[in-house]
Amino acid sequence: MAMETLRNSEYLTMKENCFYDNTIKTSKYTALNFLPLNLFEQFQRLANAYFLILLFLQLIPQISSLTWYTTVIPLMVVLSITGVKDAIDDLKRHQNDNQVNNRSVLRLVNGRMEEDKWMNVQVGDIIKLENNQPVSADILLLSSSEPYSLTFIETAELDGETNLKVKHAISVTRVVEDNLKFLSAFDGEVRCEPPNNRLDRFTGKLTYKGENYLLDHDKLLLRGCIVRNTDWCYGLVIYTGPDTKLMQNCGKSTFKRTQIDHLMNVLVLWIFLLLVIMCFILAIGHGIWESKTGYYFQIFLPWEEYVSSSTISAILMFWSYVIILNTMVPISLYISVEIIRLGNSYYINWDRKMFYAPKNTPAQARTTTLNEELGQVKYVFSDKTGTLTQNVMIFNKCSINGKIYGDTRDKNGQRLRGSECQAVAEKFVLALVFQKEKVDFSYNKLADAKFSFYDKTLVEAVKKGDDSVHLFFLSLSLCHTVMSEEKVEGMLVYQAQSPDEGALVTAARNFGFVFHSRTSETITVVRMGNTEVYQLLAILDFDNVRKRMSVIVRTPEDQLMLFCKGADTIICELLHPSCRPLSDVTMEHLDDFASEGLRTLMVAYRELDDAFFQSWSKKRSEAYLSLENREDKLSSVYEEIERDLMLLGATAIEDKLQDEVPETVLTLNKAKIKIWVLTGDKQETAVNIAYSCNIFEDEMDGMFFVEGRDSETVHRELREARNKMKPESLLESDPVNIYLTRKHKIPFKVPEEVPNGNYGLIINGYSLVYALEENLELELLRAACMCKGVICCRMTPLQKAQVVELVKRYKKVVTLAIGDGANDVSMIKAANIGVGICGHEGMQAMLNSDFAFCQFRYLQRLLLVHGRWSYNRMCKFLSYFFYKNFAFTLVHFWYAFFNGFSAQTVYDTWFITCYNLIYTALPVLGVSLFDQDVNETWSLRFPELYEPGQHNLYFNKKSFVKCLMHGIYSSFVLFFVPMGTIYNSERNDGKDISDFQSFSLIVQTALIWVVTMQIALKTTYWTTISHFFIWGSLGTYFCILLLLYSDGLCLTFPSIFQFLGVARNTMNQPQMWLSVILSVVLCIVPVIGYQFLKPLCWPLSVDRVFDRIHHCMKHPQPPPVQIKLKHASSRRSAYAFSHQQGFGALITSGKTMKSKEPKKNSFSLKK
Repeated sequence: MAMETLRNSEYLTMKENCFYDNTIKTSKYTALNFLPLNLFEQFQRLANAYFLILLFLQLIPQISSLTWYTTVIPLMVVLSITGVKDAIDDLKRHQNDNQVNNRSVLRLVNGRMEEDKWMNVQVGDIIKLENNQPVSADILLLSSSEPYSLTFIETAELDGETNLKVKHAISVTRVVEDNLKFLSAFDGEVRCEPPNNRLDRFTGKLTYKGENYLLDHDKLLLRGCIVRNTDWCYGLVIYTGPDTKLMQNCGKSTFKRTQIDHLMNVLVLWIFLLLVIMCFILAIGHGIWESKTGYYFQIFLPWEEYVSSSTISAILMFWSYVIILNTMVPISLYISVEIIRLGNSYYINWDRKMFYAPKNTPAQARTTTLNEELGQVKYVFSDKTGTLTQNVMIFNKCSINGKIYGDTRDKNGQRLRGSECQAVAEKFVLALVFQKEKVDFSYNKLADAKFSFYDKTLVEAVKKGDDSVHLFFLSLSLCHTVMSEEKVEGMLVYQAQSPDEGALVTAARNFGFVFHSRTSETITVVRMGNTEVYQLLAILDFDNVRKRMSVIVRTPEDQLMLFCKGADTIICELLHPSCRPLSDVTMEHLDDFASEGLRTLMVAYRELDDAFFQSWSKKRSEAYLSLENREDKLSSVYEEIERDLMLLGATAIEDKLQDEVPETVLTLNKAKIKIWVLTGDKQETAVNIAYSCNIFEDEMDGMFFVEGRDSETVHRELREARNKMKPESLLESDPVNIYLTRKHKIPFKVPEEVPNGNYGLIINGYSLVYALEENLELELLRAACMCKGVICCRMTPLQKAQVVELVKRYKKVVTLAIGDGANDVSMIKAANIGVGICGHEGMQAMLNSDFAFCQFRYLQRLLLVHGRWSYNRMCKFLSYFFYKNFAFTLVHFWYAFFNGFSAQTVYDTWFITCYNLIYTALPVLGVSLFDQDVNETWSLRFPELYEPGQHNLYFNKKSFVKCLMHGIYSSFVLFFVPMGTIYNSERNDGKDISDFQSFSLIVQTALIWVVTMQIALKTTYWTTISHFFIWGSLGTYFCILLLLYSDGLCLTFPSIFQFLGVARNTMNQPQMWLSVILSVVLCIVPVIGYQFLKPLCWPLSVDRVFDRIHHCMKHPQPPPVQIKLKHASSRRSAYAFSHQQGFGALITSGKTMKSKEPKKNSFSLKK
C-alpha cells in the first residue's frame, strides 16, 4: 500500500507541495470564471448552441431571410435568466462554505495556542479541541483531560449514531496532558495509509525517538465528530480538507439531469434532422423552380450578382430555410422549462403540510432541475437510523413474575401502545380519551421528567414492596455499562453507549431504583430514596455472539448476586428447571409484545456462594491472560456461571419510528414504489425495523438471507433465491436470459421480471463485497429487483452508493435515496434524486441533497402530490409546446409551394418574434404551474395514479410523433383554409383582399385561436389565473396587433413596421372570421374525438382509477378512519446493547476514573 509521510517538525517545508489545505469548496464558480464557465455550460445544450449558430447565419446577408433581433432577443433572455438562477444557487453554496471554513480553532504556534480559522489548519499542525466542539480535521489523539487520555466523541454526523464512542491517545503522548513545551518539541514521524472513505479503519505507524508505535482507528478523531464529556484534548492533524474521511465519503458531485432532459436532447436532434430534410426538399424545389421558371423570369425577378446558376441559388436557399424554420427547435422551450421547474419548486417550499413545527423547518427544494422526476420514482433507497427511526428507545411495557404492566386502554377498551398515548397526550386531550392517565412520578425527586408511563399498577407494586418487582428494577439499575453525570444536585444525565440501555436504566430510575454513579469497583444506586453501594466484582460484557450481558455484585447485605439480561432465545436455555411455568407465561407475553413490533429481552438473576465465585474468578483470570483463543475461553468460563438462572421477567422497548412511517411505506408500496433499506446497523435490528415499517410482512411467501463469506456461496444463495421466486429465470430459454446473451455492450437495461409471490431479501455488507463484483452483480440485481423489499445491513457508505449505481446502470428507472447522516451522502449523490432528512445527525446529508425535510412521512407527499403534479404538468407542457411550434412553423413549408420556394415568411416579422415569448407564453405556463388532474386528497388516497410516471406514459417518443402528426395536420388546415377562403375574393367595396399582408393576418389570427383552444382543452383545473392567462393572452394578441399595425408606428418607422392599415381593413371582413372559425373547428374536432375514444379503445390502468374517483365525487362517502398500523407478528427481536462490544472492560479497568482525585463512590464525566 502506498504510504504518506508526515513530519511535524519538518512539515512546513513540504506541505504546500504534498497536501491539501483544510478549505472546503462546494461552490462551482468564482467572480472571474462565472461568465465564461456558465456560458460554456449553457451552450452545451443543443438548442442554445443551435441558436448561436443560427445567429451567425442571420448575419450573412446572402442567406438571411429574417432580421437578427428575432433570434438575439430570445437567446439573450434565455441565457440571462438561466445565468441569474445559477449565480443565486452558487452564491448560497459560497455562503455555506464560508461559514464552515471560518469557524475558529486553537492551533499550537511557537509554543502557545492561538485562535485561527479552520481553513488555515494544515497537516502536521497540533490543535486543541474543547468540550462540545466539532473536530475540524482528521487528527491523531495525543492527550486529553480525562484519565489515560481517553476522549469521548459523538459520531452522529458521520454514521447517524448518537451513542458515545471512546478514543484512546497514543501511549507515548498521553501522559503529557497539556504540556505545551513538550507538544511544541514533538518531532515524531507518522506514516499512514492514503486518504480513503473507510470510516471504521485506519492504519499507520508513529516513529518517535527510534521507537515505533502502531496507530489504529481508536486513536483517530474524524472531522465531523463532536467532543463530548471531555474538557479538552490535543491532536496532530493527519488529513485535511478533501482528504478527510468525511469529505471522502461525500462522493463526486455530478450534474443531475432528468429523463425528460435526456429525451428532449434526443427529440431536438430528431427535430433538427427533420428540419434538414425539409430544408433539403425545399432547396431542391427552389432549384427546380429557378431552372424551369425563374431563369426565364429574370426580367421581373433578376438574380443577385452572386447567384450564377439555379444550383447556387438552391444552396443559398437551403440556409435561408434553415433560418426561417428555426422555430422547429424552439429556444423558449428551455427557459419555459426552467420557469416551470422553479415554480413547482416553490410549491414544495411553501407546502405547510411539509412544515415541521417542532424545528420550525419547512421542506426545501434545493435544486430546481428534478421536479418532474419526483413523479417517476420506482426505487427508494433509505437509511434506517434517523430516517425511518428516531434513534430513540422508549420503555413501553414489561412482564414481571408472570404479570404484564404497561397496558393502556382507550374509552372503548382497546389497548393502545405507549407511543399512541404520548402522541395524544401531547395534544392535551389525554383526560378526554383515556381511562388511565400518565403516571405521576413527582414523589421521586430523581425521576426523569421526560419519561412517560401509563400503568399505575406498576408504581403501586413498587410502593407495596413487591419483592419480584423490586428485584426486577434492581437488576435493570445494575446490569448495564451506562455512565452518569450529576452537573447539578439531583439532575442526573446518563451517557449510554446505545439508546436501548439508556431507556432501561431511565425506566428503573423513575420507578425508584436510580443508578447514581459508578467507579471501577462499585455501583451506587439510590433505592427508594436510600443510597446503596454495590461492590462490582465482574462485568460479563455483551457481544453479538453471546447476545446477553451480566454483572456480578456484592450487595450491601453481603450477598453475591449475578444479574443477567439478554435475548429470550438465549436466556431460556440458561434458566433453572423450576422456572418452566413462569417461562411459558412470559413467552406468551413476549409474543404479545412482538405483535406490536416491540423489541424484547429477558431479565434473570442467580444467587452465588463465595467458594464457587472464587473458583470461577480464578478460571476467568486464567482465560483472560491466555494468549490463544482468549475470546472462546472467556465465553466458556462465562457459561459456567450464567446457568440455573431465576427468571424475573421481560422488557418491551419501542424502537421509536418516525411518525407515520408504516403508513407512508404502505402508501408507497401501493404506488408500485419499491423500498430498499441500506444501513450500517446490524442485521437483526434492521430486519425488525423492516417488519415494523411494513417493508416486510408476515404473509410474505419467503425470506432470503445472503450471508456467504465467499463468491461461490453468495452466487449459490442468489441463484437459489431466483429459483424459488421464478424457476424459469434459470433456464436458457428464459426471455430475459436470451436478451442478456445478446447484449454484449454495456450499458444495457435488464427487463422487469415478475416473481410468483411476495419475497424479501436480506444481505450483509460482507456478502455484498462479492455480490457487487462484475461477475455477480447481475445475479444480485435480478434477485433483489424481484423482491418486495430488500435489506442491506452492515454496509459501508461506498457500498450504499454502489448498490444505487447498480440499479441505475441496469434498470431503466428513477432512483431516490433518502438519509440523514454523512454516511448517506455518497448514496444521496449517486441516486437520480437525493433527499436529506434534517435530523439530529448533522447537516451533511441535507447540504448534499436535492430536496430536504424533517420527517420521512413527507416523502409520500413529495412524490405522490408534488412529484406527480410536476410530471403531469411537464408532459402537458411539452406535448402542447411542440405541437404549437410545429403548427406555427410548418405553415412556411406549405407556403413555399406557392412562392417559388423563395424563403418568404407567411407571418409578419414581429409576430414571429412575439409568438413564443408573448402570445403563447402565459397560457402554457398557466397550465404548467396550476393544472391538476385531481387534487392532493385524491392523489394520496389513490396512490395507483402514480404509476404512469414510472413508465413515462404521458410523454415519450411515441407521444412526440403524435404531436408532430397533429402539428402537420393543423398547419395544413391553417394554411389551406384561409387560402381557400380568400382566394379570388373581394371586399364589400369590391376591392381585392387576397393580398399577402391580409392573408398573413388571417393565418396568424387563426393560429392564435387554434392553439388557445387547444390549451383550453388540455386544462383540467380551471382557476381565475387560468382564465386570465388563457383568455387574457388572446386579448393581448389583438391589443398588440392593433398597436403594431397602427398608423402611428407604421408611418414613424416604415422600414420596421410595414403592415399599415392591414388590421383595420381585414378584421372587419366576414371572410376572415369565417376562415378563423373553420380553422378552429377542423383543428379541434379531431382532438375532442380522440379524447373521447382513447379511454374506450386504448385504456390505461389509471383510467379505471379516475372512474373510481369520479364515482366517489358523485357519491361522497365519509373519509376513511385513520388507524395506526400495528405489526401483527409472532417473531421477536432482542435488541443489542450496542453496535460494538460494550464499555465493560473499560469500566472495570479503572481508566475512566480520575487518578489525581481521591476515590469516591461516584463517577462523574466532565461536560
